[in-house]
Amino acid sequence: MSSLIVGDDGRARCAWAGRDAEYQRYHDEEWGTPLHGDRPLFEKLSLEGFQAGLSWITILRRRPTFRAAFRDFDIDAVAAFDEHDIERLMADPGIIRNRLKVEATISNARVTQALVRAHPGALDDLIWGFAPPRRERPPASLSELPAVTAESTALSKQLKKLGYRFVGPTTIYALMQSGGLVDDHVAGCWRSSS
Repeated sequence: MSSLIVGDDGRARCAWAGRDAEYQRYHDEEWGTPLHGDRPLFEKLSLEGFQAGLSWITILRRRPTFRAAFRDFDIDAVAAFDEHDIERLMADPGIIRNRLKVEATISNARVTQALVRAHPGALDDLIWGFAPPRRERPPASLSELPAVTAESTALSKQLKKLGYRFVGPTTIYALMQSGGLVDDHVAGCWRSSS
């Protein structure tokens, strides 16, 4: 299987972007772009947790509904969610209605709220503190991309120690890829650093 796909616009992209217009836009504009800020990183962490066991396109297509349901992932708003909010979310067909993931998102908001209350930017600092050194060259193919790294494992352990849930090493590596902590665009992709 090829690691690249050429879109109708003539651009070579990482093959996982396929031919879906929204997936290509996500690849071109978001995936691998450095993401900073406590709220944006909390959103990304939450959505990656919901993605566990599913394809990212499933989450991406539902992201507008997730944002509405979770008050644009405002940390204080989500931290204040109660049992009524959980029931509201469990009745919302526009999101992934997994009670454990819904409850984890609310719990994670409370952990984040405590973390950033004393030090705004603390979640950003924490996550970016585990960014690996920049690669000398881009991966030659998708088969070179790891699912887990020493850095994602270490960050996962630190997040779990703080009380975060649904933050396993694979989920955290996906966050590192999507949030630009690593550049996993393959050689030949128009977004690749080569």
